[in-house]
Amino acid sequence: MVRVTGARRGAARRTEGPVLDDIDRRMVAELQRDGRLTGRALAERLTISRANAYARLARLVDDRVVTGFTALVDPDKVGLHTSAYVTLTVRQNSWRELREQLRAIPEVRHMALVGGDFDVLLLVRTTGNDALRSVVLERLQALPTVVSTRTILIFEDESR
Repeated sequence: MVRVTGARRGAARRTEGPVLDDIDRRMVAELQRDGRLTGRALAERLTISRANAYARLARLVDDRVVTGFTALVDPDKVGLHTSAYVTLTVRQNSWRELREQLRAIPEVRHMALVGGDFDVLLLVRTTGNDALRSVVLERLQALPTVVSTRTILIFEDESR
């Protein structure tokens, strides 16, 4: 959704997506710290009514500012002992098709279309080096739109 708002008299500024106020931004920050917060806890932390907190949260979800609530886990503790960034160089105009193919590979935990020396950046998490090798050599390189891959092994990582 695109909104046009008056920045100053006679001028218009184009913004993408919904317009967020300070309370919305604070609510998003609180949810990023703890996605399990109740509406009541949000209301208390933001010093707004519970009805206001629930309405704002519903609007943020409806507007797809908040796109989901998820648990962050330690990959090592769930058996995913090897992680790597894998870069892909792909045939031009193949992103939409490739994105669907990558979504079918459960080891691909994050994907991004990027600009620069390569076209796609993937975060891949596997049970070990053999599984990583299999994902890269047998699954990613087998995709018809993938021209080349490069693998960067992660020794330690920290999510925020």
